[in-house]
Amino acid sequence: MDREILVILVVAACLIGWLVNNWIRARHGYDLEDSWGGKSSKKGSDAEAAKLREENLRLHEKLDAMQDRMIVLEKIVTDRGYSLSDEIEALRDPSADLSDSGVPLDTGKRERV
Repeated sequence: MDREILVILVVAACLIGWLVNNWIRARHGYDLEDSWGGKSSKKGSDAEAAKLREENLRLHEKLDAMQDRMIVLEKIVTDRGYSLSDEIEALRDPSADLSDSGVPLDTGKRERV
């Protein structure tokens, strides 16, 4: 008689442990286990995953557009084409006034207020 009670207690303990395990997993958002130990995914997770993939793709496209804009802005900020060509022409012309650093400063012609 003691053996049968022991077997029933072991089976009951395993069943209660499995139920508590699944309850904790469900409470914290993990996938549940079926009776054979396999994972069963939540319903609607495919739709949610598709929505997240779509949002991820949209955000990647937006990031690529921002990177392109940043490259253009960097070129605008660092492009010294006009001032550099003026400096080169000033170096070629020996009679040019080199007292300034290539930037025209007409402080004498300014209006006095």
